[in-house]
Amino acid sequence: MSPRFVVFDIGGVLIDWNPAYLYRQLLPDDASVSAFLSEVCTPEWNGQFDAGARFADGIADLAGRHPDKADLIEAYWLRWHEMLGGEVPGTAGVLSRLKEAGVAVHAISNWSAETFPRARELYPFLDAFDTLVVSGRERLVKPDVAIFRRFLDLTGVRAEECLFVDDNAANVTAAASLGFHTEHFRSAEALERRLVAFGLLPLGEGGAQ
Repeated sequence: MSPRFVVFDIGGVLIDWNPAYLYRQLLPDDASVSAFLSEVCTPEWNGQFDAGARFADGIADLAGRHPDKADLIEAYWLRWHEMLGGEVPGTAGVLSRLKEAGVAVHAISNWSAETFPRARELYPFLDAFDTLVVSGRERLVKPDVAIFRRFLDLTGVRAEECLFVDDNAANVTAAASLGFHTEHFRSAEALERRLVAFGLLPLGEGGAQ
């Protein structure tokens, strides 16, 4: 069965998010940034917010363990918007063309419930989704298959009717295990070619060749 719907990841597919964008402004060199993000504000520490934890609690706990870095840790929340590097080139345009073609578009995103509204203010295209599953709201995080099952329950669609697009290989594998068609995202151009191949997008101006 060819897919009828497209399910997007957001970070790394539509929006460029990287804590290093902020900490390059606060620390003297790339080595210091790398050390801070691998030893203090680690991906694992950030993951608790994607899973529903409150920033106030996570920051207070971490600052208590690293009091000499409290200001840097607090910046993770206070200057969070400076971690956003803008739109991933071309993908919002693909999303818009899918909408114009009448294709239902959805999203499953690992994102804090507290910061997602701030992203929504900055990127109006996030209002385009027919269904939007945010991990911090659901307290379920990719690649746990439970968040994909939650999406299927909410929409009433079948996995094999969906093309899931994500830049994270583990998330792609999890979706595929449930029967989703998948696209390991590399570029908007490659995604658009796949969508044209499935008949979800027509060839046209600005379209894939």
